[in-house]
Amino acid sequence: MPDHPSIDSEAISNLRELNPDDGGEFLREIFAIYLEDTPKRIAELKTAFANGDAGTFARAAHTIKGSSANVGARLMKSIAERLEHNARKDGLANVSAGIAECEAEFAVVAAELPKLVS
Repeated sequence: MPDHPSIDSEAISNLRELNPDDGGEFLREIFAIYLEDTPKRIAELKTAFANGDAGTFARAAHTIKGSSANVGARLMKSIAERLEHNARKDGLANVSAGIAECEAEFAVVAAELPKLVS
C-alpha cells in the first residue's frame, strides 16, 4: 500500500488486522465515523475561537487529535495536538492559522481515506 504523507500506513494495517476477513467493512465504518465527526469538531474549534472559549477549543482539538490518531491521520493528529497545547498553554492568541491548517489537512485526509478501502 503506498504511503501518503498524511496517512500512517502502519496504523491502517493495524486496523485491517482487527477484522482481516471483512473485506474492509470495519475500515469503512471507522472512516465514515471519522469523516462525519471531524467537520463537527472543526466547527466547534471555530465557534470556541470566536467565543474566546479556550477550554472548549482545547477539548475539541483533543478529540480531533485522538480520532485522527485512531485512523492514522498523522498530520491531522499533529496539528490538533499543537492546537490543543497552544490553547491550554497560551489561550487562543495564536491558533487561527492552525484552524485553517486543520481544515486544509482534513480535506486531504477526507480524500485519501476512502481510497484505502476501495
